[in-house]
Amino acid sequence: MTDDDVLAEFRAAEALLEGHFILSSGLRSSRYLQCARVLMSPARAERLAQALAAKIPADVKARITAVIAPAMGGLICGYELARALGVDSMFVERPTGTFELRRGFRLEPGQQVLLMEDVVTTGLSSREAIAAITAAGGVVIHAASLVDRSNGKADLGVPFTPLIRLDVPSYQPDELPPELEALPAVKPGSRAA
Repeated sequence: MTDDDVLAEFRAAEALLEGHFILSSGLRSSRYLQCARVLMSPARAERLAQALAAKIPADVKARITAVIAPAMGGLICGYELARALGVDSMFVERPTGTFELRRGFRLEPGQQVLLMEDVVTTGLSSREAIAAITAAGGVVIHAASLVDRSNGKADLGVPFTPLIRLDVPSYQPDELPPELEALPAVKPGSRAA
């Protein structure tokens, strides 16, 4: 699947939005990829996950025993990637503001896992999820995402494979270009502003 094919999937799902958006990181952007919309079609989610699985190095795939994703955004894509790789799927969530494994999920000491995100912008959420997995005894040997908004600049602390890399500028709230400042800001993601 080429970058154009991936973007076509987002466009077909009306998941590539334009305007003034407040990202989960607090940064602002003129473009937003609403992965929940692109993943609402099981067939599309399966296609995207299979394309991503094909990009992960074979030696890494051979060692992965589970895929763990952060709730909410990573749930569907994490599950679909786990299905494509033939391993278990789990998720971390923030019941009190910090990621943790719950719902009976547990890892064996040293268990090798892949962290799956829907979108990576700064990498902060991914690093927090990796810390939770490490605290639970797991070892994150690789990370993946549908979209890398950082265009390769985010450092997750582990090798990282996105399905697509996009160079979408993001701005601090007090450093907006005039055309963005003129638009009302919208928070389309799953976390409160």
